[in-house]
Amino acid sequence: MTPPPDRGWVLGVDSGGSGLRVALGAVADHAAGDGDGDGDRVRALESVAFEEPVPTGPGGIDAEHLLARLVPAAEGLLARAGADRLAAVAVGAAGMATLGDELRAGLPGALRRSLGVDRLALAADAVTAYAGALGQRPGAVVAAGTGLIALGTDLSGWRRADGWGHLLGDCGSGAWIGRAGLEAALRAHDGRRGGSAALLARVEALLGPPATLPGRLYPRTDRPAVLASFAPEVARCGAGGDAVSAAILARAAAHIADAAAAVCPPGRDEPEVALTGGLFLMGDPLLVPLRAELAERLPYARTVAASGGPLDGALAVAAALATDTLRLPREPGMLETTPLEPTDRT
Repeated sequence: MTPPPDRGWVLGVDSGGSGLRVALGAVADHAAGDGDGDGDRVRALESVAFEEPVPTGPGGIDAEHLLARLVPAAEGLLARAGADRLAAVAVGAAGMATLGDELRAGLPGALRRSLGVDRLALAADAVTAYAGALGQRPGAVVAAGTGLIALGTDLSGWRRADGWGHLLGDCGSGAWIGRAGLEAALRAHDGRRGGSAALLARVEALLGPPATLPGRLYPRTDRPAVLASFAPEVARCGAGGDAVSAAILARAAAHIADAAAAVCPPGRDEPEVALTGGLFLMGDPLLVPLRAELAERLPYARTVAASGGPLDGALAVAAALATDTLRLPREPGMLETTPLEPTDRT
């Protein structure tokens, strides 16, 4: 049995395109008493992961489907820790701003009845990514993988840039880089300017005849992920000296820096900028031009390593909510909290 925490047990939930993850955390006394208001000093104990993402329906994100996984997972985590009840839950979900109506309507009452939760935070996954990367400090975070979104705050409100999906935006993301790389390969196939023989060779080796790409790609519902799967090939070719690939990565870096600059809180001395997400695992082929772009666009800012990921951020938000130290801005569609009085339980 895990020793009971000083300030209670909290649950963090991360729901996105790669699946659903649920983690139990223990909050220590100093999370509320050190005066900095971070509220993110929570010890993660154990987590449960589901590879299939929570689906969306006519009402948006399917709350019933999420609850069918979340409640048994939470009960199992609590039982294994020897815990009695939860002080707070934070759910970070992709699409919360536009597809979260069903969650907002159904989750508070359902979690109150099933888990006895008095406090609940519903957040966009970009907010939990921010909290995981920077805690509750002012600054900017770029979260990038298949897609890309930048989020910044001075703790009075949120500033967002991009995150518009692979057809309208997500500029500099994995899907953006992969699509640009495939286009350069097809240009080489056609004999047009701007083509890359190196990328064409990678297409032929991995995906087959270039002429078959449209028929194989366009009907798929997971087009962004398929496009993003080619982004590492662009990075490899760029690192190998292919000028077209290097130029694609340089343009991606400029787009990422643009997004960071758009959300970085103005008028602050040396605000922090953190990069989080799988895209940045590409390493130097992307990071070298990105550091140069950030230095030019945000010379007054300080780039820092992300402290953690979205699941860490969900736990941090839950801990702050449990200890009355939540300083991140509440804003519809971004971060909403529901304090439930014990007398309201049914």
